[in-house]
Amino acid sequence: QVQLVESGGGLVQPGGSLRLSCAASGSIASINLMGWYRQYPGKERESVAVTSSGGTPNYSDSVKGRFTLSRDYAKNSVYLQMNSLKPEDTAVYYCNAWIRTMGGPYSAYWGQGTQVTVSS
Repeated sequence: QVQLVESGGGLVQPGGSLRLSCAASGSIASINLMGWYRQYPGKERESVAVTSSGGTPNYSDSVKGRFTLSRDYAKNSVYLQMNSLKPEDTAVYYCNAWIRTMGGPYSAYWGQGTQVTVSS
């Protein structure tokens, strides 16, 4: 059973920072893409920052220069450092990973979601 567990969300004032963490565990043979998505109420889930194994992160225009994605391959983890946060960053953030178990195909897995609220 593969799981992605997220942490790091919370309430922060505009201009503040948060660091989201996501760790994959279970019967993992390999991980390709890992990244972060966010979802506003009534909207489709949208990409924030994603990267494939050995690749450079791709960021949405709205977060470029403010957010930084990093991976720890040894720990099967991905992080999102969020600086200069704005109220419009308020959303539920989801970790995503494409993971293959032994003998199986790659499949998409999602974290449980963590709320980020930017407000005075």
